[in-house]
Amino acid sequence: MTNRREFLRNSLASGALVSWGVTVPAFLSRTAAAAPRADRPGAKDTLLVVIQLTGGNDGLNTVIPYADADYAKLRPTLRQDKAQVKKIDDHVGLHPSMSGLAGLLEDHALCVVQGVGYPNPSQSHFRSMDIWQAASTAETVTEGWIGKALKCAPATGTFHLTDKNEGTPLALAGAPARVPSLTALEDFQLRTAAASSADKKQQRALIESAAQVQSGTPNLLDFVKRTAVNTYDASRRLREVAGNYQPKSPYPNTALANRLKLAAQLIDADLGARIFYVSIDGFDTHANQATTHGNLLRELSDAMTAFYKDLAARGHKDRVLLMTFSEFGRRAAENGSKGTDHGSAAPMLLVGGKVKAGVVGAHPSLSKLEMGNLRHHTDFRQVYAAVLDKWLGVPSRDVLGAEFRGLEILKS
Repeated sequence: MTNRREFLRNSLASGALVSWGVTVPAFLSRTAAAAPRADRPGAKDTLLVVIQLTGGNDGLNTVIPYADADYAKLRPTLRQDKAQVKKIDDHVGLHPSMSGLAGLLEDHALCVVQGVGYPNPSQSHFRSMDIWQAASTAETVTEGWIGKALKCAPATGTFHLTDKNEGTPLALAGAPARVPSLTALEDFQLRTAAASSADKKQQRALIESAAQVQSGTPNLLDFVKRTAVNTYDASRRLREVAGNYQPKSPYPNTALANRLKLAAQLIDADLGARIFYVSIDGFDTHANQATTHGNLLRELSDAMTAFYKDLAARGHKDRVLLMTFSEFGRRAAENGSKGTDHGSAAPMLLVGGKVKAGVVGAHPSLSKLEMGNLRHHTDFRQVYAAVLDKWLGVPSRDVLGAEFRGLEILKS
């Protein structure tokens, strides 16, 4: 019978000790190597959830200038009833379907940044999305703003939460290690080289007992043994969370809510995960926009609200920051198909216990349009700069390639 030392030597040398299909996820191997034990509480640092609104969200019917007479003129069929708008102040309000976020505004947890865009805006989905994800207007972009940020903070656990048909976004490109795309915690089922249940138990016992024996001077074998044990522990912890997680606030049964619930599970696993990237599609509303857009905004609002309340109830209120963006807004005037065409400036929404609640910046003028589009007055990289410098603790100039004055969106 193979003795303990031979078993470990052969397993470690062959890479057959554990298998995650292709590779151990980068965040898990880093966490396992760095943490004394995987079941201890992880980093209590800030959390960032980026929500991509794919297709070009109609900002004018998201944050509505209900007091402006030009709004009704530009939107004869798509205008929202002034009495139904969720009022933010005497000038603007949220779409009637966004009652969840309206409630967070009352809790001082919602920040609305108005008139966001970039110079010489492109109305191409692909080009504009690349600009937002790369945080650069260069003709050729190969790295994303989050990927570059991770070079400055390489041990930051990051996830792309997605369905199986969605590619990795440019925003995550350039990271020092591949950011894993995840659809469910079941994706992290740890497999061992053992064939039977009894062999798996023996293998686990051998690894754990071997890890207790350390040499006088730390060496590579000690590191590998410790990493293997903590990877096992991390897998066990994730399985427990998947099976036992009870949200503190109910999540609606929608695709976005399920992804945000997955983010909450990963945070609750205490493995140091800090950045999450998710998307919701369908915002390219050229025709019959009213119902489609209202449903999308309801899904967005309800999912963000459930996630924030869940995390807040777990003591993470001041750790969490959710941020939405879309590649562009829509034109001010509705088109002949009761929809809206590609535009430019649009609002960004931020949710968290540390946001500067309320409206930041004036709503773009409806009487001074630029080729039918709302003019931006805030560069989106000013929002990114604030998130990088003041939230993630990453020098924004290193990521953005230039100096952008961070917008005042966070409390001191």
